[in-house]
Amino acid sequence: MDKHTLYPLQFVPIFEYRLWGGRNLSEIMHAELPGNDPIGEAWLLSDRQDHTSKVANGSFTGWSIRQLIDKFPEQLMGKFAGQFDKFPLLLKFLDAQKMLSVQVHPSDAHKELLPAGENGKTEAWVVLNSSAGSLIYAGLNPGTTATNLQESIAEGTVEKHLASFHPNTGDAVLIPSGTVHTLGRGVVVFEIQRNSDVTFRLYDWNHVDAKTGKPRPLQIEQALKCIDYDQGIVKPLVPEKSSTSELNRELVLDSQYFKLWRIHAKTRFSPGAINEPRVLVCIEGAGRLLNHERDYSIKGGEVWLLPAESGVCFFHPDGAITLLEIAIPEAK
Repeated sequence: MDKHTLYPLQFVPIFEYRLWGGRNLSEIMHAELPGNDPIGEAWLLSDRQDHTSKVANGSFTGWSIRQLIDKFPEQLMGKFAGQFDKFPLLLKFLDAQKMLSVQVHPSDAHKELLPAGENGKTEAWVVLNSSAGSLIYAGLNPGTTATNLQESIAEGTVEKHLASFHPNTGDAVLIPSGTVHTLGRGVVVFEIQRNSDVTFRLYDWNHVDAKTGKPRPLQIEQALKCIDYDQGIVKPLVPEKSSTSELNRELVLDSQYFKLWRIHAKTRFSPGAINEPRVLVCIEGAGRLLNHERDYSIKGGEVWLLPAESGVCFFHPDGAITLLEIAIPEAK
């Protein structure tokens, strides 16, 4: 091992059965899915006790993200070392062939609704694939109140209160805590979120879980308490573009909790940053990442964590490539 302790890290994906899922993540990730059940989620980078990402490459193969942060806080987290009790982001691919439940996530302000050790949850989606019938519901239509929303849940008419749009490939949607949302009917997305797993279901489309033969539980009372009724309709984000003939770098979203660029490139570019970790998600294509005189092959569907000590790297695409680069913002 050279003088640099850490190196660009790839992690083993964690595949999760979901009744609304499918089998499309095998194509997105160029990986074999377990079993024959519908797979709705692939957890790509997770520092949670119930879903702990483990390194898939190099001398730290088998180490968890938690072990690395505990052992090498400055090398991995750089200027953020000691600021978080766990890696602050949770990354997933979702394959939503049926509709997810109509749901909402609480904010930090709803402490009475948060389990011990959890925080509020803001998330965002980048659409990778959609079909003619795909839908994203995000936000509430004007005039929606806690009273008429609860009545519509009992009547099975909750859709009339939900703002919706047909997602196109490349769309990005920010879902702040307090936003009523769902998606499905043949849509595949990359999801980035705060490291939280608190979800309250308002309505579940009368789904019956094939594993249990029963409907999934709802948390209507908790959900109604944390909805932002003044938020209104949520629409896709408009990226800020900076491009040349060979490189198009878009700032897709810049939130309080995460920052995400999308890079379309045919020539060499430089991901990474000094003294802070970055995450790379390869959406399409392939290429080579050069860091500290080492060469790493990266292809579509892979997620890589650049430790803080990696600094600025060089990426050489093999033809055209689409890559997401994710940063942790500094506290404002």
